[in-house]
Amino acid sequence: MHPRLSRRTLMLAGASCLAGRPALAQGKPVTIVVPYSPGGSADLVTRVIAQFAAPGIGAPVVVDNRVGGGGVVGWGAVARAAPDGHTLATIELSYAIAAGLVPNLPFDPRKAFAQVTTAVKVPHVLVINPAVPARSVQEFVALAKAKPGTLNYGSGGNGTNTHLAGEMFKRLTGTDIVHVPYKGAGAVLADLMGNQVQALITSVPTALPHIRSGKLRALMVTGAERNATLPDVPSAKEAGIPGMDMDYWIGIGAPAGTPAATVDRYSQAINASLAQPEARKRIAELGLSPVGSTPAQAARFVDGEIQRWTAFIKQAGIKAD
Repeated sequence: MHPRLSRRTLMLAGASCLAGRPALAQGKPVTIVVPYSPGGSADLVTRVIAQFAAPGIGAPVVVDNRVGGGGVVGWGAVARAAPDGHTLATIELSYAIAAGLVPNLPFDPRKAFAQVTTAVKVPHVLVINPAVPARSVQEFVALAKAKPGTLNYGSGGNGTNTHLAGEMFKRLTGTDIVHVPYKGAGAVLADLMGNQVQALITSVPTALPHIRSGKLRALMVTGAERNATLPDVPSAKEAGIPGMDMDYWIGIGAPAGTPAATVDRYSQAINASLAQPEARKRIAELGLSPVGSTPAQAARFVDGEIQRWTAFIKQAGIKAD
């Protein structure tokens, strides 16, 4: 995991970026391709970045939603784009998962992009329907073991982050909980609140409104630390499942071959934008935490995520639809 950059470091990066804007960006817009529909976390974070990083980049930054193939269409388009600094891509957890899940990708996920920065991250959260008689992870695990095969967990589909999270939980706890795949997060949330499925492990922003409304009960967040958005919810380590470590993260990538100086300046501009109070406020409202990293740190992080999830997918025998 890459270290968080200090706010002072981010501000200094922004000053450096403003002092040396890349000439190639002057006047011509920079497009960030989001491979998903408008309105999701990846899209909303990208729009915050586009707004606040534009002055540091030295050009207008526009967002282009190119939907299809679980992100593959958008990533493929940027991978084929000219490496001139005018086209970027939103890279997130599903990119690393696709590397180990989707056969015959139209690009090499390990080589297609120069990683610019890892912008934000957030843990996942285990939520259950309030009708389930469990108020802690220990009680939920005990219930699942007492009645194997009777509890169901939903996911947004085979091979999604919610599916991998559910399988990880089962492997770490030795429970027999039935996987019920859906076509997207909206459908699984509706059935979870209706108690057709009893559990879901999803990113904090996805579940947060329903936790706050009392329609879902949060039992733990993944990782070793609590999340500031859900301070009363124990971490997986506190809950006795220290290996349950899974963050949802969003970053920015450029086509491979983009000049290193351009990638570095864009990284500085984006990281500086994440330090601006209004940007931080808007990201926090989404339930996410700003990170910011150098291109080298982002590259190591994404490569590590690809290796991790490729190995897990193979071990768990997970197949895409």
